[in-house]
Amino acid sequence: MSSQTTDRPSQNPSDPAPAAAAGTNSGVLSPTTHSQLVTERGATSIADSVVEKIAGTAARGVPGIYAMGTGRARTFGAVREMIPGSGGLNAAQGVSVQVGRTQAAVDLDIVPEYGFPVAELALAVQRKVISMVERMTGLKVLEVNIAVDDMHMPGDDDHDQQSPARVH
Repeated sequence: MSSQTTDRPSQNPSDPAPAAAAGTNSGVLSPTTHSQLVTERGATSIADSVVEKIAGTAARGVPGIYAMGTGRARTFGAVREMIPGSGGLNAAQGVSVQVGRTQAAVDLDIVPEYGFPVAELALAVQRKVISMVERMTGLKVLEVNIAVDDMHMPGDDDHDQQSPARVH
């Protein structure tokens, strides 16, 4: 099979990004090259929803990210998570993308934890999202735009705890 096919990463040792070596802990395939998406034998297309899920999962994995999405989206998501059989957390919540044949642009709505420097957190999110989307899809990420819609403050989750009774 030629190294030009798009169904698996190249095993050619002269390629700059050979597949992960056996016995490593990565469990993730090596990055594909952008030229692997369109070859003389055909093209691989990647749906927007796939890129949204990858970007959302990558962003949520950055320490300091409390949630993703606008207030309304988070409220709807919380209700959806309580419904049995609904599938739980929506990995694409707070993510929108534009995907072309070989390129993608990502927009994220994030809610950071209080105490994390927002500019540094946004940079870390951008780096991780770019890395994961490019590695997993072979698409070139042109930009990752981040909107900070809210901040999670200490004690925001205390609404679940019962207040002491005022009247006995």
